[in-house]
Amino acid sequence: MTSISDRNRANKRKGASWETELLAGLRSVGEDAERLRLTGAEDEGDLVIRETGGTYLVIEAKNAALTPGPFLDEAEVERLNFARHRDLDPFDVDSIVIVKRRGKNWRKAFVLTTVEDYFDLRGVE
Repeated sequence: MTSISDRNRANKRKGASWETELLAGLRSVGEDAERLRLTGAEDEGDLVIRETGGTYLVIEAKNAALTPGPFLDEAEVERLNFARHRDLDPFDVDSIVIVKRRGKNWRKAFVLTTVEDYFDLRGVE
């Protein structure tokens, strides 16, 4: 019988492996992507892509059962942490969640965002 700590370690390994696969895949298609380090309670996401014009895309990578609401809430908090830690305007930082699909490579993963973010409606009533 496996203990809870053994399962937690296995899940962390699966998550780290997924982040590595995703990072390598994004770089292989020319994205300026890097891995972010854990910062405790003020985590900033898993990966970031530097986009043209001085903007950033923070990526929360998930290798877990799909729970969109909590995943998107976490990504939003991490987007704001990333901006705050670098003294950036939060409007220059976007975030998405990329969720691994079982049995599929990184190109077939799900990308989660909100209508507000997708259509750039932040601050628009």
